[in-house]
Amino acid sequence: MNKKGISKFRIDLKPTQILVLGFLFLIIVGAILLNLPIATNDGNSIGFIDALFTSTSAVCVTGLVVVNTLEYWSMFGKIVIIILIQIGGLGFMTFATTFFIIMGRKIRLKERLIIQEALNQYTLSGMVRLTKNVLLGTLLIEGIGAVLLSIRFIPKDGAYGIFKAIFHSISAFCNAGFDIVGDSSLSPFIGDIIINITIMLLIILGGLGFTVWIDILRVLKQKFENKWNFKSTFRKFTLHTKIVLVLTFSLIVIGFVFFFILETTNPNTLGNLSTKNKILGSLFQAVTPRTAGFNTMPLGDMTHGSKFMTIILMFIGGSPAGTAGGVKTVTMGVILLTVISGIRGKERTEAFERTIPEDIIKRALAVITIGITVVITVTMILSVTETGSFMDILFESVSAFATVGLTLGLTGSLTTIGKIVICITMFIGRLGPLTMAVALSMRARSKASMKKPDEKVMVG
Repeated sequence: MNKKGISKFRIDLKPTQILVLGFLFLIIVGAILLNLPIATNDGNSIGFIDALFTSTSAVCVTGLVVVNTLEYWSMFGKIVIIILIQIGGLGFMTFATTFFIIMGRKIRLKERLIIQEALNQYTLSGMVRLTKNVLLGTLLIEGIGAVLLSIRFIPKDGAYGIFKAIFHSISAFCNAGFDIVGDSSLSPFIGDIIINITIMLLIILGGLGFTVWIDILRVLKQKFENKWNFKSTFRKFTLHTKIVLVLTFSLIVIGFVFFFILETTNPNTLGNLSTKNKILGSLFQAVTPRTAGFNTMPLGDMTHGSKFMTIILMFIGGSPAGTAGGVKTVTMGVILLTVISGIRGKERTEAFERTIPEDIIKRALAVITIGITVVITVTMILSVTETGSFMDILFESVSAFATVGLTLGLTGSLTTIGKIVICITMFIGRLGPLTMAVALSMRARSKASMKKPDEKVMVG
């Protein structure tokens, strides 16, 4: 192929395609590095499939693992994993843009379009500034989180506790769920207030989305010199921020109450703990499916109701333009608001005295439909290839799609086919719903067509 042909090929790549190829390239590089003997404690290669699975889980900030992260991987392997988590959580374009800025290279329109796609923005205005703020804000929050976690880890592990604190701070903020504590995740710290609160805040902040951060800071800056009033301050937020905050708070409260009621008498989970530890355990379990993958209580011993509630919370996930997975809170919120509007006989979907555009509703429906389709398909395939209960398989499928990382024990016994299917599912979960929905909306806008005649069909 001549230079002209290569140039044309590059120009024809859409931003969504570049994002997919970028993440795929990062996963392959990570798999190669993790497959090196130096990456393991015993000096033996783990095998490419397991290395690929671990790399995919790290880049897609999922947290599903086929080996114990603490015991199996060497320091080199652990460093590779946490770098993959950091780049995967923020997006490779964030780091590429930062590198271009450091090198003094001008950010071109094509690259701004990719950043816009990666951060799920509707405008090209201020993309470079947004990228800088995202990176600086992330490093600041992760740094504070690492300092707080060091209070517990350094007295226990010495100098290694510093690395342990940094690892868990990055993993929590990026909603990855990788830990280097042991087989039981963070269960040894179920009653530790500092560990629990710090990890939960990191998960929530990472899951809120970068645009929500910026909007909150914008409003707080405006209100700094004025008299503080929550109601008037809340009104100044964008509709997106309002929906994110309301749904995030509501889901945490609903999850907390649900888990506390169902597990407080379960002797295998919270039943034998103090009231303080029951509260911490229930609250942590309400936060972690959104979509971090840590756990402080044994998931396999939870009641069926709690397992199913965890599946629901995992599927919803966090919020757009953040580090969390799932179909996203705003997507689910738009669908619920549309249903409520339909029940009330309203022609438009409204929230907080604003009307939600029809194209946003269509995107939300597309994301939900794609998500349900992927979960059903993966569950059916795993039901054939794997041995386990239906609950275990459904839980694993949703966890992989929503990039959560929680498991009822199926991950370690996956067949080769099962590992490949879960890898694909994690990849789709990290990129699929967003890129597919955006592609559909772009295609719809690019095709101007005459309106066809209306004809009613029976629904319900």
